[in-house]
Amino acid sequence: MYHMLPKLKLLRREKGISQQALAEAMGVSQQSINNYENKTIEPDFDLLKRLADYFGTTTDYILDYADTRYPIEDTTAYHLNADESDLISRYRALNPKERDCVKQVIDTLLEK
Repeated sequence: MYHMLPKLKLLRREKGISQQALAEAMGVSQQSINNYENKTIEPDFDLLKRLADYFGTTTDYILDYADTRYPIEDTTAYHLNADESDLISRYRALNPKERDCVKQVIDTLLEK
C-alpha cells in the first residue's frame, strides 16, 4: 500500500529547496523524491527517518499520521504567563534556521 507524502512536498517547499537539492542531501535520485511526493513509491524506513531529521520533524508528520510537526521533547514544568506562552508558541512555529536566529539574538542580548 502506497502512501502519498504531501507533507514532504510542503516541508521541501517551505525550506525553499528543489526536489534535486533534497535528493542530493538524501543520496537518492530526483525521480525518487518526485515518486515519494506523488504516491508512486514509498521511502524505506531509514530514508524516512533521515527526512524527518533533515526537516526537524517526525516520521508521523511526514506520513500524515499526526498534526504535531515537531518532536515532543522532555521539558521542565514552568508556570508561564500569557506573553511567555505566546512567545513559545510562536517560536515553535519557526523552522530550525529561524530558531537559530532567535537563539543568537537572545545570546547577544544576554551578553550585555
